[in-house]
Amino acid sequence: MSASSAAPKEPSFRESVDLMFNRAVNVMDLPPGLEEKIRVCNATYIVRFGVRLRGEVQTFTGYRSVHSEHMEPVKGGIRYALGVNQDEVEALAALMTYKCALVEAPFGGSKGGLCIDPRQYEEHELELITRRFAYELAKRDLINPSQNVPAPDMGTGEREMAWIADQYARMNTTDINARACVTGKPAHAGGIQGRVEATGRGVQYALREFFRHPEDVAASGLSGGLEGKRIVVQGLGNVGYHAARFLCAEDGARITGIIERDGALVDEDGLDVEAVHRWIVRHGGVRGYADATFVEKGASVLEHDCDILIPAALEGVINLANAARIKAPLIIEAANGPVTAGADEILNDRGTVIIPDMYANAGGVTVSYFEWVKNLSHIRFGRMQRRQEEARHQLVVNELERLDRYLGDAWSLSPDFKEKYLRGADELELVRSGLDDTMRTAYQAMREVWHNRDEVKNLRMAAYVVAIERVARSYQAKGL
Repeated sequence: MSASSAAPKEPSFRESVDLMFNRAVNVMDLPPGLEEKIRVCNATYIVRFGVRLRGEVQTFTGYRSVHSEHMEPVKGGIRYALGVNQDEVEALAALMTYKCALVEAPFGGSKGGLCIDPRQYEEHELELITRRFAYELAKRDLINPSQNVPAPDMGTGEREMAWIADQYARMNTTDINARACVTGKPAHAGGIQGRVEATGRGVQYALREFFRHPEDVAASGLSGGLEGKRIVVQGLGNVGYHAARFLCAEDGARITGIIERDGALVDEDGLDVEAVHRWIVRHGGVRGYADATFVEKGASVLEHDCDILIPAALEGVINLANAARIKAPLIIEAANGPVTAGADEILNDRGTVIIPDMYANAGGVTVSYFEWVKNLSHIRFGRMQRRQEEARHQLVVNELERLDRYLGDAWSLSPDFKEKYLRGADELELVRSGLDDTMRTAYQAMREVWHNRDEVKNLRMAAYVVAIERVARSYQAKGL
């Protein structure tokens, strides 16, 4: 085969992030040298540690990368997966820098990973491994409330974060802010209401904000609102499940396809997300689920006709090999890097609108920020003002009821008005309110650049431009 007829080379995840960064800075006017300072990863720590398991010492390899310290602490999840490597962790750390800047969370970017398949270990073994990994990171200040704050990612969750927080507290017995060393903890162990659902909820809020702008909806070739829209979700894990659940139950969308590692389910009338999720939890996949059509080659369902495609699992699932066959006019990246740089170019040339990962899945880091603030303030959100808010509302209700008695049948309160109006906001409502506001504000910053700068052709480039400009201003304020 001649060089000219060879298939184009697919960029790696790391190369995709760098390519997208370069496309953005090419339309910006950064001072000499600052572009490189923002692009490069500051440091990556690789640790290899042993844990005695099953009668022998097993050695594990872990990573913690710090991309940018323009703000501290740095923030980013820890994932458990066999494919974890230095390039992936550094690319994810870079995305965290831009993501935090875009949603105005006051963090630099970081990321961590452990080369492990968590399904191969019992719970007590995972605890030993996690605690030892946490020990190795914490003793180098790569876990610290004021320097480096991890969170859950693929393969980890509340349980692992609770172990990490406890391990840090054991090592720092006089640190009053020890609980703030990690976010994504269980609510009863210093976590915050709404954190588990946060990334999926953020995807929902991102789509709601997109559909508030008819000009943007028209750019994708769609019309109207979310109600009735056909959605295919790739990956019904924590993010995909919550996004699908909320979009169906609260916005009237239809989930017409669900893709998992062992195949896919399709039903044009709409899948029962809760039932499918229960089946996956029980059986480890979608195979055997009776109330839908099973597709053996699950990845092919990415190419099904739908209105919205939500890749919510791994990097690079939409690539040079399948990009030309993607039919969805709107893609929202719930996962990190699901569209490669090459595929991104093909889809943009075709007019597909992509809501980029650094914005779409920022719900997790946004609510993590709220949890970190809660841990530092040592008080639950809503505790001080909720009853005072209810008391003020009671004054209004009392006056309305007086008018109701005076006017008789001519005017009356709605049956459930009093109950709804009197109830003060609890922590979950405040978290959702803060997340909704964050997603709206960030989208508006992106679309302003998208629509008002001719050289910015799409939302991804707009997101990078907004984020990089904010990081640049932070570095310039430090004297760089």
